[in-house]
Amino acid sequence: MNLVVIICLLMLVLLLLKVPVFVAIAVPTVLYFLFTPGIATLTIAQRVISGVESIPLLAVPFFVFSGIIMNYSGVTKRIMEFAEVLTGRMYGGLAQVNVLLSTLMGGLSGSNLADAAMEAKMLVPEMRKRGYSNEFSTVVTASSSLITPMIPPGIAMILYGSVANVSIGKLFVAGIGPGLIMCLSMMALVSVIARKRHYARMRERHASPKEIWHVIKRAFFPLCLPVIIIGGIRVGIFTPTEAGAISIIYALILGLVYKELSWDKLVLSIMETIRTTASIMLIVGMASAFAWMLTRERIPQTITETIVRIISNKYVFLLVVNLFLLFVGMLIEGGAATIVLAPLLAPAAASFGIDPIQFGMVVIFNLAVGCITPPLGTVMFVTCQITGCKVNKFAKEAVPFFFLFLGILLLLTYVPFFSTFLVNLIY
Repeated sequence: MNLVVIICLLMLVLLLLKVPVFVAIAVPTVLYFLFTPGIATLTIAQRVISGVESIPLLAVPFFVFSGIIMNYSGVTKRIMEFAEVLTGRMYGGLAQVNVLLSTLMGGLSGSNLADAAMEAKMLVPEMRKRGYSNEFSTVVTASSSLITPMIPPGIAMILYGSVANVSIGKLFVAGIGPGLIMCLSMMALVSVIARKRHYARMRERHASPKEIWHVIKRAFFPLCLPVIIIGGIRVGIFTPTEAGAISIIYALILGLVYKELSWDKLVLSIMETIRTTASIMLIVGMASAFAWMLTRERIPQTITETIVRIISNKYVFLLVVNLFLLFVGMLIEGGAATIVLAPLLAPAAASFGIDPIQFGMVVIFNLAVGCITPPLGTVMFVTCQITGCKVNKFAKEAVPFFFLFLGILLLLTYVPFFSTFLVNLIY
């Protein structure tokens, strides 16, 4: 047990030193296998390989690839035009486009980091030209990207479902409600701030029916992808993993129809997918070996037994979990935290009778908020690096958004309806 404590502390120190996540997990895990008697050193290779030999995890490269193809094939531009027409008359029009675009792209890209990087390059320079402060533009971009993990097919849902043994299809459906709540509440907050700071609207007149019809026609087929995915999974035409393959075919067809997907762009998409998938799978494989180590030492069982013994009320348990995950999210990348912590926390939640779908939404949302929280929020660093925003100014500007996310978190935690209503309705 003492060795496990040392190993966990070493992993935390390496993460705080900004060592690559898979290395931070690999070093202490390898040390455990080397210095624990009775374990063959080849076992670590077996555990790493078995960790990535998962059918549900095949959905990760599929959805990553389809999202990248969407970005290269003009789909993003069409959806942005659609968002502009819908929000142009609202206060803070371009900031509203930012939020709505993240919501719509969540059903296409599946990755909040990719979404934030794309919008930071596309929208922030234009927002600055129109009088928005760089800090506000950066915060809106980073904050709105948190909607992406909640909108199907978010990669965070695939990871959580695969490691916690929860239906990925049900998680996809459950994320729609929280995603829409985040979108609408964030648009309301942006409107209040924009009106107070006198940020201009994008247009002074309402879009004509002809304009609306034009952008709907251009964005209709891209916007159908989430409907096709969820509908196909629910009807039983394909599994969540097969849905990823379907999304690639759909994205390729759109790219060919729109005549914007060249051979060079396709090669770039493949290379970018390989890099992204490799980084994710390295973390998944090492985290799998790390989780095996914890299970062998009975850490999950001990934690569950301790929590149940100390905490007798599920509402207090949820509060403690929220505080813990918010703290962890500040320090550790969301995907790695999900893979390591979900197998530990899900059994404890089940012992309190908490719906596994609702608990999944709580975990995913907590760790998403951590992505924009100092000191190590990955999305915060990516957007600040692209836009040139200082981290301390980002943190100050983000305060109203943190309060908003705290309110949404309390809703998801203590009102299961928001997470489970659509699941119960559809399933």
